[in-house]
Amino acid sequence: MTEPHYDIAGRGPVLLVVPGGAGHPMGLGPVTERLAERFTVVTYDPLGLAHGRLGRPVADQRVAGWSEGAYAVLEEVLPAGESANVLGMSSGAIAALDLLARHPGRLRHVVAHKPPCVTLLPDGTEQRARLVEGMRAGQTSAEGPMAVFLAHVLEPFSAYAPAFTASPGRLTVAAGADSRGQVLYDTAVSVAERTGGTFTEFPGGHLGALEHPVAFADRVTGTLIPSS
Repeated sequence: MTEPHYDIAGRGPVLLVVPGGAGHPMGLGPVTERLAERFTVVTYDPLGLAHGRLGRPVADQRVAGWSEGAYAVLEEVLPAGESANVLGMSSGAIAALDLLARHPGRLRHVVAHKPPCVTLLPDGTEQRARLVEGMRAGQTSAEGPMAVFLAHVLEPFSAYAPAFTASPGRLTVAAGADSRGQVLYDTAVSVAERTGGTFTEFPGGHLGALEHPVAFADRVTGTLIPSS
């Protein structure tokens, strides 16, 4: 495993953030700055795209690779015996789910925002094919983080189906309120049902963290620290 790439900001209990797409934290500055008012925010960059590796060759990605990389980050930043909160978004939410399945003792609470585990739906095979085809059809560039996501992350990650039951109060699965009636909203509901997690709505749509960063961050904080 290569050396994990991450950034740290703020003070307080550790909150590991796993971005979506290809894991590049672009656009997440405002939401992480807000979260850093209450947490030590550790933003994981699975492929090192924001740390000088953008443009280098990328292999097809594995969910387990991302989750084990996230665990390696926690091993570096967490004192012995302590646990962390985790916020994963989209493909990062899938990695967060796998991290919870593999290393529950290191985690306090996981918030998984719109994990695209579409194979859980009754017509999941067809929905996954439509998702991959639709996103690739809209690709406008052969370079950059989105191109990496479409070429090496989308297919393997959207095939992931969580096969564990979370301990009570340890998992929140979220979807944007603006996404009601959409496939990935229904998918989030299905993930919560499959894992025993709590389902809730967050502000905005699939990119709620970018669309409404303060409200999104405050919803995360309220989920992890209910009295806030």
